[in-house]
Amino acid sequence: MKIRKPAVAGRFYPGKKGELTEMIESILSKEKDNINLSLSKKKIIGGVVPHAGYMFSAYEAVHFFEIIKSSNIKYDTIFIINPNHIGLGAEIALDENDFWETPLGKTELDKQFMTCLPFKESSEAHKYEHSGEVMLPLLQYFLDYDFKIVPITITRQCYDNAKRIAKSVYEENKKMNRKILILASSDFSHYVPPEVGKMLDGLVIEQIKILNSKKIDEVVSKKNLSVCGFGAIMTLLEYAKLVSDNPTAEIIRAGNSGDIMPSDEVVDYITVLVYEN
Repeated sequence: MKIRKPAVAGRFYPGKKGELTEMIESILSKEKDNINLSLSKKKIIGGVVPHAGYMFSAYEAVHFFEIIKSSNIKYDTIFIINPNHIGLGAEIALDENDFWETPLGKTELDKQFMTCLPFKESSEAHKYEHSGEVMLPLLQYFLDYDFKIVPITITRQCYDNAKRIAKSVYEENKKMNRKILILASSDFSHYVPPEVGKMLDGLVIEQIKILNSKKIDEVVSKKNLSVCGFGAIMTLLEYAKLVSDNPTAEIIRAGNSGDIMPSDEVVDYITVLVYEN
């Protein structure tokens, strides 16, 4: 049994169970009154969730996870799709491990599903990558049932790869018949003045709302935007269009690092819920 040990516990989130739980509960208590729980009645396909340190981005992230918890849907397999900041491994990489571990315990990978996907396994691609890992403690905290995960990290983020991943998952699930949730891990504009970040993010949000993945790819490239998980976002949108005739992408929380630590240069965090309308 191969276990991926946490790479960023103690940095991006507390490394001890009690401290981690306490931090999530504290942030959730501050956000709870502003979480739109009516969305939990929707048929949820997935979401875009930020992946920075919890002290900065969990204020946005908890909105998604609390809605998922309140939906009372029990997902069999949760796909964690994230950018590869490290640059190691294949351009689309699954993980070789059997379990991922965090201070909240171990979660099994859905190896049966993974063996049917046409992508390489690479523990190198996932070993030090934070953007997938930070999703798991939140999943473990909010979901009180057993689920499996399929981590997919993308080095070459482009429309074609996003479409390929989405189609592969969709086609295989016709056979597997899993209840699937897609998590697209992404932060938005990096280290820009807040007003500039809002303007630049708007270029991408405009396309997210109309589920135009190809245009997201074009605008990120043309404007040299720093939306680091745009490949994961496009994958989620392409998957949503395959499983739903009327998918909707709704912004449920937006903020930036300056909300916590005032600065002239901030990183933007936006949470998006994607559901069937």
